[in-house]
Formats: sequence, C-alpha cells, structure tokens
Amino acid sequence: MGFEVLLKGNNMVRLLAGLAVSLRISLVSVAISIVLGVILGILMALKNPIITVISRVYLEIVRIMPQMVLLFLVYFGTTKAMGINLEAETAAVIVFSFWGTAEMADLVRGALLNIPAIQYESSISLGLNKLQTYRYVIVPQIIRRMIPLSINLITRMIKTTSLVMMIGIVEVLKVGQQIIEANRKASPGAAFGVFLIIFLLYFIACWPISMLSRYLEKRWEN
Repeated sequence: MGFEVLLKGNNMVRLLAGLAVSLRISLVSVAISIVLGVILGILMALKNPIITVISRVYLEIVRIMPQMVLLFLVYFGTTKAMGINLEAETAAVIVFSFWGTAEMADLVRGALLNIPAIQYESSISLGLNKLQTYRYVIVPQIIRRMIPLSINLITRMIKTTSLVMMIGIVEVLKVGQQIIEANRKASPGAAFGVFLIIFLLYFIACWPISMLSRYLEKRWEN
C-alpha cells in the first residue's frame, strides 16, 4: 500500500512541515484578504461610478484568470519584466490575497446591500456622519455576518495552496511527490499510501474549520 515509506527517516515529519507551509500561506493570505476585502466592499457599496468600473474589472480578472496563471505571472513575470526578485512564498501570498480580497469584497458588498435602509437613516437622524455610521453601526453587523464566510475561505485557500508547488514551494503535495520519487524502485506502490495520507492531512486541517463555519452560521442566524 506504500505506507511503509512514511516510516522511513523523517518522511512523516517532512509531510507535516509541508502542511505547515500551506497553512501559513493560507492564514496570512486570508488575514490580508479580510482587511482589504472589507475596505473594498464598503467602497463598492458606495456606488461611485469610477470605483464601480475598477472593481468590476478587478472581479472579472479574478473570476476569469486561473490562480496558476496568476502565480506564474507574479512570480516569473515580475522577475523578468521588472527585475524584482520575489520569494516564492511572497508571490503566493500576493496572488492568494489578490484572489481572496475579491471574494471578500464581493461578499461584503452583498452584505451591505442587505442591511435595511432604515438603519442608515436612523444613524443620520442621531447625528452620525457617514464615516461614523459605517464604523459604529454597519461594519460591526457585516463583520458578524462575514466571520463564517471568512472561515470558509480559509478552507478553500488551504486546498488551493497545492498550486504553489508549481513555483517551487515545498508544501505538502511537493513533499509527497519527493518521497514517492525517492522510493520509486524500493516501493513502486508508494503513491497510493502517500497521497492517501496527504488527503487525510488536508481533511484534518480543513474539517474542523468547516465545522466551525457551519456552527457560527447556524448560531448567528437565530
């Protein structure tokens, strides 16, 4: 079955270290995405014509362009075109933050549009200006609504980080391939066992996060 190769040397430790790389890239990217996504989502909800056009172009780029192409464009393109020597992890965080910000901004915009107009009117009647209305009344409400969706974004980020192996980052899938290749002759069937363990590691990392998202969503719906 190929499980025996994971007991050789520090192969299992290497897999766990690779998973830690995926988690680190995901969590940093989500943290950046949440902050920038909330800001951009609020700007989009203002319905300024210029911001609307720019945001639509941005969202369409994210929706149409595969993440792998963006990774290649940022990591290899900036080096060739601009002479900027980006580290692979930095490039990955930039790409996933670029993608995650668009996702969060669209969710925040939708959440803002679902808030009853009377809340804006009541805030104005209480003497709050537009900035104070968003800060004290609107943003606290959308943060509560967005937390479950933000947690769900983490699981999607973790799974998508498997793409970063294409720019040389040694994450869990890359480590698995290295282990399989190193034991190709001694254990020809190692691929099944190694990839099954990788599947279980992804499941262990993502399942609790997914359950937390569902729990918060159900709790805050009541």
